[in-house]
Amino acid sequence: MKTVKIIPNAFKGKIKVPSSKSFCHRSIICSSLAKGRSEIKNIYFSRDIAATIEAMRSLGAKIEVYKDSVIVNGADRITLKNDSIFCGESGSTIRFIIPIIATLGKKAVLSGQGKLIERPLDVYYKIFEEQGIYYKNSDGKLPLEINGKLKPGKYMIRGDISSQFITGLLFALPLLKDDSQIEITTTLESKPYVDMTLDIIRKFGIIVENIDYKKFIIPGNQSYKSFNYTVEADFSQAAFLLAMGLLGERVSCEGMNINSCQGDRVIVDLLKKMGADIKIEGDSIISNKSQTKGIVIDASQCPDLVPIIAAVASVSCGTTEIINAARLRIKESDRLTAISSQLNKIGASVYEKSDGLVIKGKKSLEGGEVSSFNDHRIAMSLAAVSSMCKNALIINGADCVNKSYPDFWRDFVSLGGNIEELK
Repeated sequence: MKTVKIIPNAFKGKIKVPSSKSFCHRSIICSSLAKGRSEIKNIYFSRDIAATIEAMRSLGAKIEVYKDSVIVNGADRITLKNDSIFCGESGSTIRFIIPIIATLGKKAVLSGQGKLIERPLDVYYKIFEEQGIYYKNSDGKLPLEINGKLKPGKYMIRGDISSQFITGLLFALPLLKDDSQIEITTTLESKPYVDMTLDIIRKFGIIVENIDYKKFIIPGNQSYKSFNYTVEADFSQAAFLLAMGLLGERVSCEGMNINSCQGDRVIVDLLKKMGADIKIEGDSIISNKSQTKGIVIDASQCPDLVPIIAAVASVSCGTTEIINAARLRIKESDRLTAISSQLNKIGASVYEKSDGLVIKGKKSLEGGEVSSFNDHRIAMSLAAVSSMCKNALIINGADCVNKSYPDFWRDFVSLGGNIEELK
């Protein structure tokens, strides 16, 4: 694992933001399920996206990879070309494809590495038990063997679990012979991620009726249609860059879709509420050096933003409280423990609660040595706050950014970041 030493410096410059990982996953899956040729442009090839490409190749899609695009010749009616599917560390990949594989009624083994091995899949296990689908895991952990055919019908799903399970079913259920419906039994969290799924499957020809996010009516016997699609820039990655601008000098995030349905678009509003000087000019979002202040943030609809918001809050005036964030404990790391413990290591004042954080802001941080917890969002959040440290910041496990943003350290340097790779 790589260790980087960061000498504090103010950030300034322009950056083309990587494309949305969420939309990349979804468009690759839909085009792979479609009959015919689709071109997906502006793909950003992180480890997670590579995992989804390989998974869909295992299901019969022919995918040609170019510099920043893919040509997909879909499988139409999928077949299992490879019954052993490796999902890397990508929760999206495994949770999206399990129901798709289960439409085939074939035996398959899914494996992974890192934290993915123990990330929960109980929602699917409950469905398998109800429908008599065979499954076997290792004390609740990967590898997972499944063998059985998903049946159309009514699916009762809690809304306070990962929306990835709902997305997986939305991909798969239209392929079944008869109609299905998904009923959400509690308030739906991470609603914008479901919006992204509905947006993409509609573009690829699939009809789903959304009844106030409480019920989704899914006609059966549908077919995905090929579609040429350009992936928009990623607001969850822009969040780190915008934070660098307001904690540094000035950063302009280029190529953004201001009207995006991405849930993490809310980062702009949250930072503005904290007092950040953020301007929108065309497709650019510009953050300028700002003195931010503490606010209360409900993380139920934007859990991925918690680490970077916590980092900004650690050097804001007053107290920030992050609530409804319990699901962060089952991400790539326990993100509540990871970000609070590492910020405290470098001089912050963060109190960890069961479902959130209370952060008392300081004028500056000391610096020191921290761990990424092998979590890309923890590493990038700590790097973003480095300009507010009095001394050098050393991040162990810095190459975990490859999961979602392999060019992060290159872009960090281009914005004025001063780093040295340590042995």
